[in-house]
Amino acid sequence: MMKPRNTTIRMAFMALALLAVLFAAGCAKNQNASLEPPMHTPENTLKPGVEYAVDVYDPLEGMNRRIYTFNYYFDKFIFLPVVNTYEFIMPDYVEDRVSNFVDNIFEFNNFTNNLLQLKFRSTAITLGRFLVNSTIGIAGLWDPATGMGMLRQTEDFGQTLGHYGVGNGPYIVLPVFGPSNLRDTTGLVTDAVAFSAAGPPAWVDDDDTTLIFNGVAAVDKRHRQSFRYYQTGSPFEYEMIRMLYASKREIEIAK
Repeated sequence: MMKPRNTTIRMAFMALALLAVLFAAGCAKNQNASLEPPMHTPENTLKPGVEYAVDVYDPLEGMNRRIYTFNYYFDKFIFLPVVNTYEFIMPDYVEDRVSNFVDNIFEFNNFTNNLLQLKFRSTAITLGRFLVNSTIGIAGLWDPATGMGMLRQTEDFGQTLGHYGVGNGPYIVLPVFGPSNLRDTTGLVTDAVAFSAAGPPAWVDDDDTTLIFNGVAAVDKRHRQSFRYYQTGSPFEYEMIRMLYASKREIEIAK
């Protein structure tokens, strides 16, 4: 039998799903939905007056290009149809609530990595955001913390490793996840293990609810990225994405 606390948390997840269905049935979809900027664009990555190295260590380029092509087909025929259905069904208002909820849950990663980097001010801000949004923001469905001046302090374990001088290692294109490198792949796995072992999923202690959350989080993340494979207009898209990813991570680690 599930513990009463676990039952309550599970009901909160189910209530979120019910809210989405009710809004989907009663509200019209706004076609001009605002999306997060693409992860890899010159406008949000390259800084004026800064020179960037074009060369990125890519000894696995042949395999990486094949995985890049696989990701294109996976995105086009599997992932994007799911995301497009989600966007068609859900009104913007519900999409925003889901995004806020997911961001609030993943504050765990921001908290732990800011703490590991000894960024105590950012650690305190992240804890404050989680407490405010989990209470006043009703389980993170709203984000009053940002309005109070507590901006999101995004960090991951790849950045933590870079903070302490760990190099990029070879460039890697991960299936589904996309561009990475050896350091950031290690960080991705570490964050996932820590999140599952000590983060909110461990508090719930229910495999079905955790699986539902992970699925919703994946769809929400892709929904907020407007990047589409082979639509950059460049015949050298692979090289461009590789360079932009490396430059972006340099900026994130140096901040």
